[in-house]
Amino acid sequence: MEEQEILSKITGIFCTILKRQNIVLSDSTTTADIDGWDSLSHMMIIDSIEKSFGIKFKLMEIMKFSNIGDMVACIKKKLTT
Repeated sequence: MEEQEILSKITGIFCTILKRQNIVLSDSTTTADIDGWDSLSHMMIIDSIEKSFGIKFKLMEIMKFSNIGDMVACIKKKLTT
């Protein structure tokens, strides 16, 4: 799966969890860029991503996410191994 496909899929997850349809994500997007993306919604997003992609993040991986690009890279790595 390519980065753009992953980004598109997680954008849909963000829209669903945050109940907004106008969310645009890029590799450099951070929590400061998205209204409503707080610690609780972050864990809901992570859970939904894990279920959607059939993967499981380690706690240290989640803690290292500084932006959407980090998240996409981690998802891609898990899907290819």
